[in-house]
Amino acid sequence: MKIREEYKVREMAGEHVIVMPGRGGAADMTRIVSLNPSSMYLWEKLREREFTAADAALLLTERYEVDADTARQDAERWIASLAECGIVEK
Repeated sequence: MKIREEYKVREMAGEHVIVMPGRGGAADMTRIVSLNPSSMYLWEKLREREFTAADAALLLTERYEVDADTARQDAERWIASLAECGIVEK
């Protein structure tokens, strides 16, 4: 899967958010997704390439003190959240 190119991360009030594209290419500021630090880390590492849940889980285990099962569950939840909003494509 891959993060769709039209979605961009912006910093707003000290938080990183994914801004949804609106009509005519303008950002729809009524539709945003907030990213915590680990989500932002995954976004930065994976945004320009194809990836799997296993790729995301590996990044989490390398960066944070988390076991493989927890990392896999977190990665799957992260991907499911993005997929629910249409941010990732298969």
